[in-house]
Order: sequence, then structure tokens, then C-alpha cells
Amino acid sequence: MSQVTITAILAAAFLVLFGTAELLYHVFKVKAELTRKFVHVFTGVLTLLFPVLLENHWYVLFLCASFALILLLSLRFKLLKSINAIDRESHGSIAYPAAVYGCYLFFAQHRDADPSGNGEYLFFYLPILMLAVCDPMAALFGKRWPLGPYRVAGGTKSLLGSSMFFVTAVLLCFGLGYAFSGARTEGFILLCVLAAFSCTIAEALSGKGLDNISIPGVAVLLLYLLHDVSGSFYFLPKL
Repeated sequence: MSQVTITAILAAAFLVLFGTAELLYHVFKVKAELTRKFVHVFTGVLTLLFPVLLENHWYVLFLCASFALILLLSLRFKLLKSINAIDRESHGSIAYPAAVYGCYLFFAQHRDADPSGNGEYLFFYLPILMLAVCDPMAALFGKRWPLGPYRVAGGTKSLLGSSMFFVTAVLLCFGLGYAFSGARTEGFILLCVLAAFSCTIAEALSGKGLDNISIPGVAVLLLYLLHDVSGSFYFLPKL
């Protein structure tokens, strides 16, 4: 199957996702906060296919730019209410495609440098799953049970929400690291905690949806710092 065909199928899948969210919002009267998180999570799930199916970053750029344009137009003309009908200012829907493309660029760079490895997949899967899983967990728990509210960077967060982000992020880091390497040393566990804590702080300090940039950005930065000149991660055993 050609790359153009695969790109078209992925584009259609995203459109079906947006259509499903609109159906849930308009027909089944699901609140926009929930349909927005629904799109947030399943957008992340669909983008997990990018490193496997798409060989060139230009196809990813086309997808991300196209949907960023659709989302910009939806804000301008008050469409896609399942995503946009929220009671706060947010740039998250626009930041999301930018973050996905940036993560894919880092992944592609390290994939091309070391085609025989598999640790480079962490450059994409870890930041995207942090964004797609941990961020919605923090938001849903924080809004449902706003225990320990605190103000930071001009916004209000909750200790419960931040705690759920941290716990989910630790489990995610450990699971992905173990899946790619089988590593479970004390140093590896410490690095998982460090990565989860750093991304939790990034989420807490980011308002107006900009955590869609800061969370994957911090995750990629940590992976970059832990990546040595030979192309291996310090915490993964060399094969």
C-alpha cells in the first residue's frame, strides 16, 4: 500500500473521530469537556500509528497541518462545538498537531541515525502517550474531585489531578521502558520517577492548553539528555 493511500486512510480516520465527537455532543448531549477529552485521547491513539505506517515526515506534516487548519477554521466560524464549546480560553487543539509533528521529527531523526535500534520509538511514544493518557487523567479527576486546589501560573489546578498525572506517568514510563528493553533496575525506576515528576510540573505550570506543547516537550528533552553519542539510552542495556 502506498504512503499516499495510508495517509488518506489516516486522514479519514481522524475525520471519523471528529464526526463521532460531534455526534456525541449534538445527539447524545455529552458535555463538550468530555467529548474534547474523547478526541484528545483517541487522537493520541491514532497518532501512535505514525512511526509504524509513515516513512517520511512530510506525510505527518501534511496530516498535522491539515487538521491544525481545520481546527483554526472551526474556531473562526464557531464549528466543531464538541471540541470548542468550553468555558475557558484554550489553544490546546492547535498546539496538539504541532506537538505530534515535533515528536515525529525527533523520532525520525534518531530512527534514520540508527535503523537497527528500537529505543528511538520512545522519542514518539513516550511524549505522545504522556499527552494522550496522563493529561486527560489529570483533568478528569481534577474536575470530578477538585481536592487540594492550588493556583499556579494564573490558573487553578488540584493536587488530586496532579497526583493522578504523576502516578499515571510513572506507570507509563516504566511500562514503555520495560517493553523496549526489559530494564527494571533501581536507576531505571528512578529515571521513570524523574520523567514523570518533570512532566507533572510542566502540566501544572502550563495554562490555556499550552500543556499540549510543554508536556511532550519536556519528555523529549529528557530523552534527548539521556541519549548518548552512540545512539543508545543510558538507562537501556546495549544489545
